[in-house]
Amino acid sequence: MNVNRTARQNHRFDRWMYRGARPNRVARTLNSFSAKLASAGIGPSRMVTLRVPGRCTGQSVAVPLVEARYHGERYLVSMLGQRTNWVRNVQAANGDVILEHGRREQVHLVEVEPAGRAPILRRYLEVAPGARAHIPVDHKAPEEEFAEISTQYPVFRITPAGSAAKKGP
Repeated sequence: MNVNRTARQNHRFDRWMYRGARPNRVARTLNSFSAKLASAGIGPSRMVTLRVPGRCTGQSVAVPLVEARYHGERYLVSMLGQRTNWVRNVQAANGDVILEHGRREQVHLVEVEPAGRAPILRRYLEVAPGARAHIPVDHKAPEEEFAEISTQYPVFRITPAGSAAKKGP
């Protein structure tokens, strides 16, 4: 089987797992397992578990995410767009969350304005190949193509807990 065909099949599976921008039962099971591994520090350092209070229940929700580093800063990206639960939970929590990868780190997430998202989205697709099925721009595309879709995909800069910064590129 050639590489392009394998990649297409993987993307088809990835899209199936998150049809309608919601994880199906298979995706939820895999996410739960991935979150436990990332929390324990097992796996690549770019894999983290986001812990955020649920906006309705207040109970901690664990979500495995890929951290992208760009120009010395750390970022989280929503590969499924604006309406994902974790994004809405982070917004309801005013950005105050916990990240885990072998250790717990209280942080504050600052949403990046759409004008500053393009290079971060591009970097994110470089380090998170599983997200490529969900973001309609090739990871090698020019930055201008990422700018065109930047309003659709939230990006959060990871800052120290208690950070006064409210906006940033």
